[in-house]
Amino acid sequence: MTKRDKRSRHLAAISLAIMGTGFLAMIPFQSSLAGKLLMGGFEAGLVGGLADWFAVTALFRHPMGIPIPHTALLPKNRDRVTRALINMLENDWLTKESIMDKFKQIHILDKIFETVEKELHSESVKRNIQAFSLDLVKKVDVERFAPTIEQEIKGFLLAADSSVFLQKASSHVLAKEYESAAFNYVLEETEKWASKDEAKMVLGKLGKQAIDTTQADGLLKFAIQSFSNMITEEKVGNILQSFILKRMKNLKQEDNRYRHMILDKVRKELGTINEREALMLEIQTWKNKMVEELDLSGPIKDVLAKSKNRVIAFIEKESFVDDTVIPVVKRFIDEIKEDEGKVEGIEKWLHAKIAGLIERNHSKIGKLVRENLDKLDTETLIDMMENNIGKDLQWIRVNGAVCGFLIGIGLTIFKLIVI
Repeated sequence: MTKRDKRSRHLAAISLAIMGTGFLAMIPFQSSLAGKLLMGGFEAGLVGGLADWFAVTALFRHPMGIPIPHTALLPKNRDRVTRALINMLENDWLTKESIMDKFKQIHILDKIFETVEKELHSESVKRNIQAFSLDLVKKVDVERFAPTIEQEIKGFLLAADSSVFLQKASSHVLAKEYESAAFNYVLEETEKWASKDEAKMVLGKLGKQAIDTTQADGLLKFAIQSFSNMITEEKVGNILQSFILKRMKNLKQEDNRYRHMILDKVRKELGTINEREALMLEIQTWKNKMVEELDLSGPIKDVLAKSKNRVIAFIEKESFVDDTVIPVVKRFIDEIKEDEGKVEGIEKWLHAKIAGLIERNHSKIGKLVRENLDKLDTETLIDMMENNIGKDLQWIRVNGAVCGFLIGIGLTIFKLIVI
């Protein structure tokens, strides 16, 4: 109990003590006018104070412990008082309509944005965001995603049409004239190889074997055998090497008709490659078989694990929240604020959700009040009520004594005048 409560109770007791003491003190002086006036005042003040004391005490307990009828009103009517309080809260003070009307006056989204923008810069929120982000990423089991990713990649590759890819590739080759560059590369590499002594020896050996194993009859057979006896592998190699090098040199020339013939044939084949159904089917089958046999789970797991480690290292930076999270949140808030239609829509949605919550949970206000009151025994509840409102009720006792004193003096004067 506070000092103020104690003072009010003491003041009420003092007022009764004064009236009682005055009444007793004035008994010997009733013969005088002043004594009669004061006697009447103290007597009426004592009666008024006692009556109000009885009335105030009767609210909370039996006066002097005597079970007088219609006393201890609050303990006896605890359930009724509780129901009345709940009814008053639900139907008068905190009605669904009044709560909803109050919320409609609040710009909830502005309050949310204001709170978010303010709290984002606090160190505790930054630490919590960083800790939550780290915990979230660390708990992600990236290996669980590997089979799904592998399946998706293979599904994409199997569904891909090889003919479309080859057609685009061939069109690009023709547009950039890569076929001419490729042909020149083949000629240069062939010329490099053919100019070597090793190539000359191989060509000579192959050429001599070809001559020696040539099947012929009659005069042609005699001529071939005579020619074979006169020529060696080295001579055949020189002849073939010279022939190849000369042909490579001629094919490099842009105006060479054989070059044009070869390149035209290559271009025609590239331009109509998608029309060769058997080739496309074979390529598609080969591609599908290669994709099905392809094992991507290991590489995918490695990539995901490395990516996870990079994300963790990125989040662990001190500047993560300031450089990444806060700008994203601010940009998101600014974009919403700039769109009045979106703001209005979100506000309506929030108010609708709150209205739904109030509608579904309004009855819980009374239940919550009853649950909290039921947790208290009657003595504790009465003591709490007396401590909170009793100090004002004590002034009723003081006022009763004072008013009774004044009324008593008035009545005494009235009797003296009348009688």
